[in-house]
Amino acid sequence: MLDDRTREAIEIMRECNLLVSRTLAEVAAIVAPGVTTLELDRTAEQYIRDNGAEPGFKGYNGFPKTLCTSVNSQVVHGIPSDYVLKEGDIVSVDCGVKMKGFYGDTAYTFAVGEVDRHVAELLRITCEALYRGIEQAVKGKRIGDIGYAVQKHAEGAGFTVVREMVGHGIGTNLHEDPEVPNYGKRGRGPLLKEGMVLCIEPMINLGGRMIMQEPDGWTIRTRDNKPSAHYELAVAVTGNSADILSTFEYIEEVLLTKNKGLPWQNKRP
Repeated sequence: MLDDRTREAIEIMRECNLLVSRTLAEVAAIVAPGVTTLELDRTAEQYIRDNGAEPGFKGYNGFPKTLCTSVNSQVVHGIPSDYVLKEGDIVSVDCGVKMKGFYGDTAYTFAVGEVDRHVAELLRITCEALYRGIEQAVKGKRIGDIGYAVQKHAEGAGFTVVREMVGHGIGTNLHEDPEVPNYGKRGRGPLLKEGMVLCIEPMINLGGRMIMQEPDGWTIRTRDNKPSAHYELAVAVTGNSADILSTFEYIEEVLLTKNKGLPWQNKRP
């Protein structure tokens, strides 16, 4: 059973993560051809501060912006800039907040207009893989069970799993133990205990799994320059099923109204 202190901490983290989720919905509303990734960043920072929180990424280990915006072959940690989104792009938007001494952290990959059908399938499978991993975030299972579920779903569909970048625990620090790889073996790795809060975040590539860092010292992209997708939710481990603290519901309400479909539904024939 969880003690009162742990329950209180989880509820604060739920509040943090729901704010991240709402922030990403604000971003979803303006993602379109002709918009810069810096505009996405400004929108997110303003919304976070208007709601009494601080950007969780800005200044973290020197990171200069509120969002990580990773376009096309960029996997994670892309820095918002004057890059103008164009029809057919995809952009992973990773957002964190700090509030009441705790952090929230969630990511979603958006399609900019209609995308290639292979890219649309990458987005769908990556999002599904996230939920396959979340199903394993149960007391008594192990970290390897999460990674195995993600890896099996992604590789089974013909995609590759980034191995060097991983999910993580979260709490009073943005990144805490344990690391949560998106590959692994069932029954291996740290034991999942009730009350642990994890960020599960598949990073899945259309081409090969190898990655490299760009000269800015932050941005990670695929070595073969093929697209990569990234989805992330924060979950608390319980005895029965994962308690998902963040949500894609707000984002997808916006997308269904604005684009008449989710990212993988707006594809070229």
